[in-house]
Amino acid sequence: MKTTTEFIAATDIERCYQRIKDTLIRTPLIYNKQLSDVYGCNIYLKREDLQVVRSYKNRGAYNKISSLTNAEQKAGVVCASAGNHAQGFAYSCEKLNIKGKIFMPAPTPKQKISQVKLFGKNCVDIELVGDTFDDAATAAKNFATESGAILIPPFNDLKVIEGQGTVGLEIFKDADFPIDYLFMPIGGGGLSAGVGSYFKQLSPATVLIGVEPSGAPAMKNSIEKNEIVKLASIDKFVDGAAVKQVGDLTFAICKDALDEVALVDEGKICTLILRLYNQQAMVVEPAGALSIAVLDQYKASIKNKNVVCVVSGGNNDILRTEEIKERSMLYEGLKHYFVIRFPQRAGALKEFVQDVLGPEDSISRFEYTKRNNRETGPALVGVELQHKKDYEGLIERMKERNFNFQLINENPDLFNLLV
Repeated sequence: MKTTTEFIAATDIERCYQRIKDTLIRTPLIYNKQLSDVYGCNIYLKREDLQVVRSYKNRGAYNKISSLTNAEQKAGVVCASAGNHAQGFAYSCEKLNIKGKIFMPAPTPKQKISQVKLFGKNCVDIELVGDTFDDAATAAKNFATESGAILIPPFNDLKVIEGQGTVGLEIFKDADFPIDYLFMPIGGGGLSAGVGSYFKQLSPATVLIGVEPSGAPAMKNSIEKNEIVKLASIDKFVDGAAVKQVGDLTFAICKDALDEVALVDEGKICTLILRLYNQQAMVVEPAGALSIAVLDQYKASIKNKNVVCVVSGGNNDILRTEEIKERSMLYEGLKHYFVIRFPQRAGALKEFVQDVLGPEDSISRFEYTKRNNRETGPALVGVELQHKKDYEGLIERMKERNFNFQLINENPDLFNLLV
């Protein structure tokens, strides 16, 4: 058995829970029949998307802020965030009647700003600064240095980790069955470090799987190299779990607590978000879908087992729906973008529509450059298919009719430029 020297003591997490429980919703651990039937096991969802701020983040923020001395609380608190940490921070400030300041990147959607104001009421001030989270983080650190306010980090802090660990406490105490597998999302690592600490001490037989988005494998890379790795770039789509670098505290715990770290493609996450909404009326954010989206990778291992998936949050902006649908269709092979060089003659487009497109295919995007005296003119064409298998027929018909085309789905530079 792995050493527990780096773990947060289970007794500390239990004391933490007594301190913060009155500010929480004890979110349910719900048996999910649809998923259980699909995977041939017993799947339970820990619904942190039903938490008061629609994610688990108020647990760690409240524990950290409430643990400050009177003098520290009087000096005020500050954080940088464009998402769930800001909401948990704001909620905690209002509950404790402590003045807080939140730095958010200037492009932060108005919906997120409104939610932070809703939870923080008159106890928090919001300042929009810079274009990125890093800009906001720098501003928050400078403000803390100049004003004496206490910086409240989103994950790399023992008190924050302790608070997030209460998710594990609730799971353990609410489950009247042995838990064979527990899946949870990883961003900076606070949740997995806290829950992992608790379970390794009280339920060491449970297999703990952390899940990251493929475009931001900071924890997986770090554990594989046994040192903290800073990623040069990340896909920010799974905003609640996309970080360039995990914390030193969270890394030290997770490398011993987690049995595995798995990666899930962002497109697969989108497919699951749509499926959960359409089939089960569940609204989950991309990070909240990670622990369920990974189950296909473990289908053989979890058969006939008791499985818990932590649904970490439900703060999904409705304005992202089209992007989610697009990513899902690209991942499922149902949407393809081409640059097609149409012959500069009458009837070329009609021929493409009538003879190349299948009976269930449709054009979702068409951008044609202005006509010139060349023999061909390029057009950006997006084609939606009803079935993945229809793709081969589409390609064959373009070749048969001598349409000069280039698929750009798998050319990220060209895709990002044109689409």
